[in-house]
Amino acid sequence: MDITFKLFATLTDYLPPSARRSNVMNMEVDDGVTITQVIEPFGLPEKLVHLVLVNGTYIAPEDRASKVLVDGDVLAIWPPIAGG
Repeated sequence: MDITFKLFATLTDYLPPSARRSNVMNMEVDDGVTITQVIEPFGLPEKLVHLVLVNGTYIAPEDRASKVLVDGDVLAIWPPIAGG
């Protein structure tokens, strides 16, 4: 199945070089894959995986290992951001 994977701000450094400029990567993944299983191969530090959305809906940290993605999902991740 196909999903869209988006990393924002400093997390774009964890994408392959060809995807860093657009911060978007289309991926083919196995059926039944979870958010955690998609994230793990990219080596994102857990403390930087702050805001996780699937199709614009927030997924709490305790649900990320069990949330199964489906064909066409958009997984977007932001690090903690400070500002004033």
